[in-house]
Amino acid sequence: MGALGAWTLLLAVLFIPGCSSAKDPEPPAAPPHKTVFDPLTQQMDKARAVQQTVDSQADQTRRAVDAQERGDASP
Repeated sequence: MGALGAWTLLLAVLFIPGCSSAKDPEPPAAPPHKTVFDPLTQQMDKARAVQQTVDSQADQTRRAVDAQERGDASP
């Protein structure tokens, strides 16, 4: 490698860190964009919450029935 090749390589290596900033700017925290699917996702979230309530009540009922079958005091 000749002197020209060494200088070219040296300049290329020094150019890369010289152009980068010391601290990358953080993007501002933007609120999520509204989409056409927002009403549907809200309905799905509501349905999941209702299903969770139904499942917990069914579990409580199942435990109460099991306790009565065993003759235990109700939980």
